[in-house]
Amino acid sequence: MNLHTEILERTEERSTHDEGQALFGHPRLNATGAGQPSRLEAEEAVRTLIRWAGDNPERAGLLDTPARVVRAYEEWFEGYNQNPASLLERTFDEIGGYSQAVELHDIPFHSVCEHHMATIRGKAHIAYMPVDRVVGISKLARVVEACARRLQIQERLTDEIACAIDDALRPGGVAVVIEAEHGCMSTRGVCVHGTRMVTKRMLGVFDTDAGLRREFLSSIGM
Repeated sequence: MNLHTEILERTEERSTHDEGQALFGHPRLNATGAGQPSRLEAEEAVRTLIRWAGDNPERAGLLDTPARVVRAYEEWFEGYNQNPASLLERTFDEIGGYSQAVELHDIPFHSVCEHHMATIRGKAHIAYMPVDRVVGISKLARVVEACARRLQIQERLTDEIACAIDDALRPGGVAVVIEAEHGCMSTRGVCVHGTRMVTKRMLGVFDTDAGLRREFLSSIGM
C-alpha cells in the first residue's frame, strides 16, 4: 500500500470517529467552578505552607507573597481554561499540490509535574500530514502551551498534544516528540542535572510508515 492510499483510508476511517470523546484523560472541575476554592482561600493555603516551611508569613518580605503566588499559579495553570482543539478551528485549504509533512521544531514550553508540583521545562517537536487543509503554525505552539499549562506528566502531555491535533485537523498522521528536564529530578532526590526525558507519540502514517517516521526523527536529530 502506498502512502497516498494509506492516508485516504485513514481519512475514511476517521469519518466514523466519535466527536464527543474526551481529549483529556484526567478529570477537571466542572465549568461552573463548583468546589473550586476562592482566591482568599488559596492565599491562606500559601501562608500555611510558609509557616510549615518554618518562616513567618507576616514578616515584611513575605506579606505579599501569597497574592503573588496565586497570580503566578493563575498564569502557570491557565491551560485549564482552554480547549486545545478549539485553537485549531481556523484552517486553510488553499495548499496547492502540497503533499508532504508539515513540521514545527523546538517549541519551548513550561509545565508543572503533578507528582511534586516541580517545574518541567522542555521543547516539543510536531509533524502532521495534511489532508486538504493546514493550520497556522503559531496555533501548533499554542496547543503545546494550552496542554502544558496544567499539572502534567510528560507521557500524557505528549499524548494530549497529538490527540488534539489529530481530532481537530483529521490529518493523515501526527507525530509529537517532547524533550524535557524535570525539576523533581534536578532539584530534589537524586539531584541529577542536565538529564532530559524523551517521549514520542506517533499516529496514522507516522506510526505505520517506518520511513516517514525515520525522516521526522532524523530532522530533529534523533
